[in-house]
Amino acid sequence: MNTPWNSGINDRGLKEQICEIGRRVYNKGFAAANDGNISIRVGENEVLCSPTMICKGFMQPEDICAVDMEGNQIAGTRKRTSEVLLHLAIMKERPDVKAVVHCHPPHATAFAVAREPIPQCVLPEVEVFMGEVPMAPYETPGGQAFAETVVPFLKSTNTIILNSHGTVTFGKDLQDAYWKTEILDAYCKILLLAKQLGNVEYFSEQKTTELLDLKKKLGFDDPRFHVEDCDLCGNSAFRDGYKQQLPQQKAFEQAPQYPGYLQSQAGSATATGGDTEQLVKMITEQVMAALGQTS
Repeated sequence: MNTPWNSGINDRGLKEQICEIGRRVYNKGFAAANDGNISIRVGENEVLCSPTMICKGFMQPEDICAVDMEGNQIAGTRKRTSEVLLHLAIMKERPDVKAVVHCHPPHATAFAVAREPIPQCVLPEVEVFMGEVPMAPYETPGGQAFAETVVPFLKSTNTIILNSHGTVTFGKDLQDAYWKTEILDAYCKILLLAKQLGNVEYFSEQKTTELLDLKKKLGFDDPRFHVEDCDLCGNSAFRDGYKQQLPQQKAFEQAPQYPGYLQSQAGSATATGGDTEQLVKMITEQVMAALGQTS
């Protein structure tokens, strides 16, 4: 049978690529201890993958193993990762995908644990290079049921949050797949910091349309290209629910000498059940002290 593939299960260069991506994942703090797994398709029925129970930061080419598209191990001295079934499910549904990276980047995984949807229409780079980030339902990792959780989302994205687990990103090669992980975690970190400072601002419809036009000119696809009159920034769950998950204190809280501080003190005392007489006495003393400083 004619095929565009050249079998690469013995290609040391490809194995070194997996090791290099493993080092990046580990050094960025995206995978602790033995977390995460990496794969690259090298033939019609052959996929190189990281083995189970190995730190991704210390892999060597001889550690890499190979499986067929059903998950049967066909090469390697170490046992293949059980989560390779997730990678294979993606490759089966998306013939254009040649590489998959699964790991637990902390900021993105925080959204996965909170089950907080990732918003759109916030950063230009995310709109153009990543787009929508769906959230797959939780399933116990390792089995076929876990692998199938991502299947409904594969036509519209290359980046998926795995609820209460981590992330999976994929693309035309290992570097492409890995970069999406970096972009996603950096974006989630920015969202967390911005929310602590005050609020997350969203693009207008006009500015979002301009970014989508740019995305189309660059040759990237987007589900919003194919839906007439769709809500360009669809996901509003972040705006409604996420603010409840963070500390209420702002970065530039008023110092005690400002009048607003007295109000916060009064509210604090009331909240903790302080009696009214003690509260009035405290406020009076503070007011008199302030008057004494200005006389």
